[in-house]
Amino acid sequence: MSFSIEKRDKGYLLFTITRSEKRNAINYDVMQGLTEAVSLTNDPAIKALVITGEGNQAFCSGGDLSVFHQLQTKEEAYEMLSKMSHILYSLMTLTKPTIALLNGTAVGGGCELAAACDFRLAREGIKAGFVQGRQAITTGWGGGTILSEKLPTARSMKLLMEAEIQSAEYLKEEAGFIDHIYSNHHITACESFLERLLAVDLKVLESYKMMWVLKWEENKLRERIEKEVRNCSVLWESESHHKYVQNFISKKMQK
Repeated sequence: MSFSIEKRDKGYLLFTITRSEKRNAINYDVMQGLTEAVSLTNDPAIKALVITGEGNQAFCSGGDLSVFHQLQTKEEAYEMLSKMSHILYSLMTLTKPTIALLNGTAVGGGCELAAACDFRLAREGIKAGFVQGRQAITTGWGGGTILSEKLPTARSMKLLMEAEIQSAEYLKEEAGFIDHIYSNHHITACESFLERLLAVDLKVLESYKMMWVLKWEENKLRERIEKEVRNCSVLWESESHHKYVQNFISKKMQK
């Protein structure tokens, strides 16, 4: 199993990617797990969804290229990208608060997953970045479009276009991507962050969240994400991207 789902006594659902040996990279099993987690939040006893990674090295390193390297054409890439984009859209528009608990590094699609959540908590000293540009592609799960909704234009453009890995401190103070930096145990820090929120009536939380969901629907977020997915799928089949993937796989095999 590539994930675990746990209903916590505090009143939230904890989803953990359990692929620490792969730096918690996302495969099709993790995608299925995220779908299940979103569905389980329909439980009225659940007030929030928390997503984190196993261990202390990585929150999520994006898509598992050792699995997805087999996708060669834009049609093949589109099927995978579209599947994950639907998951992130359902996560973003969930009517309950969502928290990305960055216990370690988050890169590429890992940052897209974090962007889809309402709040992002990061352990002191970790790094994160939308590095897709280095791979000769763009964000392809909807993360770029989502980021454009969450951050001011110049800040989101800079994070995406520079494709750099940044410190948690920079991402909080300069970019505004991180909401809180913690130094103690990640679950303890998360529960402390959630304490006041979980004390509020569920109907109130859902009513407030719907204000943003309605805004995103009016701004045609789903349609804009679809365009992002299709643009990325075209870049996916490019020679430049295939060369990057081949080099990545070769380096992995040499270790």
